[in-house]
Amino acid sequence: MNDDSAGRIVADLRTWITSAPAGTRVPATRALVLQYGASPVTVQRAMRQLVALGLVDSRPGVGTFVRAARAARAADYGWQTAALGTPRGSSVLSSTQRAPAPDAIGLHSGYPARDLLPDRMVRAAIGRAARTETALTRAPAAGIPELQAWFASELSAHAPAGVGAVTARDVIVTAGSQSGLSSVFGSLVGVGRPLLIESPTYWGANLAARQIGVQLVPVPTTPVGPDPDDVERAFQLSGARAFYAQPTFANPTGGQWSVERGREILEVVRRHGAFLIEDDWAHDLAIDADPRPLAALDDEGHVVYLRSLTKSVSPSLRVAAVIARGPARDRVVAERAAESMYVSGLLQAAALDVVTQAGWRGHLRRVRDELRERRDLLMHGLRQHVPAAHVESIPVGGLNLWARLPDGTDVDLLARACETRGVILAPGAEWFPAEPSGPYVRLSFCGEAPERFEEACRVMGVALASVN
Repeated sequence: MNDDSAGRIVADLRTWITSAPAGTRVPATRALVLQYGASPVTVQRAMRQLVALGLVDSRPGVGTFVRAARAARAADYGWQTAALGTPRGSSVLSSTQRAPAPDAIGLHSGYPARDLLPDRMVRAAIGRAARTETALTRAPAAGIPELQAWFASELSAHAPAGVGAVTARDVIVTAGSQSGLSSVFGSLVGVGRPLLIESPTYWGANLAARQIGVQLVPVPTTPVGPDPDDVERAFQLSGARAFYAQPTFANPTGGQWSVERGREILEVVRRHGAFLIEDDWAHDLAIDADPRPLAALDDEGHVVYLRSLTKSVSPSLRVAAVIARGPARDRVVAERAAESMYVSGLLQAAALDVVTQAGWRGHLRRVRDELRERRDLLMHGLRQHVPAAHVESIPVGGLNLWARLPDGTDVDLLARACETRGVILAPGAEWFPAEPSGPYVRLSFCGEAPERFEEACRVMGVALASVN
């Protein structure tokens, strides 16, 4: 007899055991051999499976008996409340990181769909990297020199005449921009110290700062950037020595500072002897404008620059860079080494392979056209089915629409109403470092199935009417 016969015996006995009182003796091997026409070896195999499942107890020399069901005891973790104390940051998973049901329409995630990624280039690059020494050796703490040099040349290409070029030594490779933010906030701002931050801004920056214990000082912003006078006033009142901002394709608004606005704010930062922490997360996700890094205008070390390849190359290749000069660079390197020692050389080599391939620039041009088409498709759906949702400015880059809903809208209730109808969206409160200035939602146009955007907007319109 084979395992299928043993499985048949196990299945039959499991059914019998469910109605048998605890302690009931299981029929002897000889009886089961006759009942199932099986060999003794097959019956014994079946009994071992039942023992392993915890359904019966075998008592050598006595017999096998139905095991008493034990009530599951709820574990008591109450002692951890006192041991852990009050959390510094949120312990709740962001709405953008939720895994939706397979048939749901996801407008919440900030990660591009697979058809927006350089699929073949990534797979080929990983294969090539696996055949090199980087697959077996430790990478330098600040990154492999070739990737450092690439990040430096990318930023230097935007520098006007007369501004000193960035060098490879100024570059620190990190495991994604989130890791870079934590290191920059921890090393350059510090626990309990104030940090100016745009409002609204990237939810992950809010989280990283709170986890470290940084004191957030919100500065109101618009799709064209904050008012320089507001930045000046915030520096004066708070005594802060750093300002976190996204001048290019901001998350969540998709806006971009003008050249003049950027120069004015950079001058405010210089006047206060402070740092501008520039998050250029969407450098490769332009739609209707080209990126203009403020870091390219600075050679005095005031701008600490972050650039990520996670969204443009692959979420699995979590590679980014922090570019800093002077003692600030050394502090960030020390912070990174203490936290994670180094970034996988295999991932660094694969990322470098992708961005230096001949087809990389062509891929970015294709993605620009596809993002524009998806953005416009989602905007059309909102205008048709959710006219009460107001998008102040059409994003010129990035992956999201930032929509204000009618005053008084319970955004969390709306999100639940949409989810029950198969549409997942992200309530906007996470993007504010303090209280939200209104009821907002962030709607991503980078996800799967853009042909379902109109359906999603129709659902959102019905849900909005039901909660208002």
